[in-house]
Amino acid sequence: MPATNTFIEGDNLAVLASMGEASYDLIYIDPPYNTGNDFAYADRHADWSAMMRPRLVEARRVLARTGAIAVSIDDNEQVALRLLMDEVFGREQLLAQIVVNLNPKGRQLGRGFALSHEYLVVYARDARACVLEASSPALVDEADFPHAEGDGGRRFRHLPLRNTNKRFNPVSAPTLHFSVWGDPETGRVATEPFDGAIEIKPVFGDGAPAVWRWSPPLVAARAADLVCRRVRGVLGERVDVYQKDWLDLVDGRARRKKLRTIWLAEEIGSTDVAVAELKALCGHVFETPKPTGLLRRLLDTMPADARVLDFFAGSGTTGHAVALANVADGGTRTCTSVDVGVPVRAGSNAALAGHATIADITRARLRAVDAALGGGLEELVLPVAAHEAGSRG
Repeated sequence: MPATNTFIEGDNLAVLASMGEASYDLIYIDPPYNTGNDFAYADRHADWSAMMRPRLVEARRVLARTGAIAVSIDDNEQVALRLLMDEVFGREQLLAQIVVNLNPKGRQLGRGFALSHEYLVVYARDARACVLEASSPALVDEADFPHAEGDGGRRFRHLPLRNTNKRFNPVSAPTLHFSVWGDPETGRVATEPFDGAIEIKPVFGDGAPAVWRWSPPLVAARAADLVCRRVRGVLGERVDVYQKDWLDLVDGRARRKKLRTIWLAEEIGSTDVAVAELKALCGHVFETPKPTGLLRRLLDTMPADARVLDFFAGSGTTGHAVALANVADGGTRTCTSVDVGVPVRAGSNAALAGHATIADITRARLRAVDAALGGGLEELVLPVAAHEAGSRG
């Protein structure tokens, strides 16, 4: 079984060029944001784009057809990044641009607004084949399922069987406007009359004809998942039909909830949380790491055996998150992290801790992750022609 984490020290462009095609299910990168600080390239959009373009071209080559790439970015190069991603991957492959709230208090220094967000730009290699599922089991709240079957049985909630969207009506969907029979005393529902049953047709709250969400064969097949109830509306009491929407799915799959395109720090962690996570493993050696919660949420959208690549590995957050995810659900994800031996700033926390390069920080964290969580770590070093790949993460 391969090690959970592999760390390659070397120029990321050279490392990418040495890889085979269509190898990875998920690529996450947190490239330098071109702010003029700690950036190995001149602070110009053209130079930033020139650095990123060949790396994105190679990233597309090593991304599986069913895979996706997610890139963290801020306002400095968000526009340039979107243009590059459209050029390399195709505009039609955009899955989402997510607002990520990493600084809930907002940046208080300097003039202007208190900046509290960055972006996560997500593209597919082929959107029609992509396995990314924009949902997560972590968002499911048991309190949203207030009913239980019997004493301590399976939990569920009631969803109207009626389609509540008025665009779907007897004119637009005539085959879904039909009668069912139900007994509000027992809750039983069927597609044919039975003793004690009354005929029920779908209607909106104002009495206008509506349609069901299920077809007659599906109602017949899943009648046990339906319940008939008396309800009081604006026109008085009526009988309606509801679906028992179960918390635990019968096929063994975990229930999932769709992800919104705003990710809050209270859900995924903040930069302060990320610094504390790293400090607990190997000290305060990196100023702008990402929280593992951000990567864990991204990993939730992919299969539990996903092959992950981060070629701007920085502090090693992605490898840490992959190990945490595997421990949590027994998955077999693997992560390849790449960073180069760019010297850390003289006098920085990293330098004071004995780290000469960014790669030293990545390596130290992934070694600590292996010691704490297991899974194994493979380390490789490629000859570096030029130390030019800036790092974050």
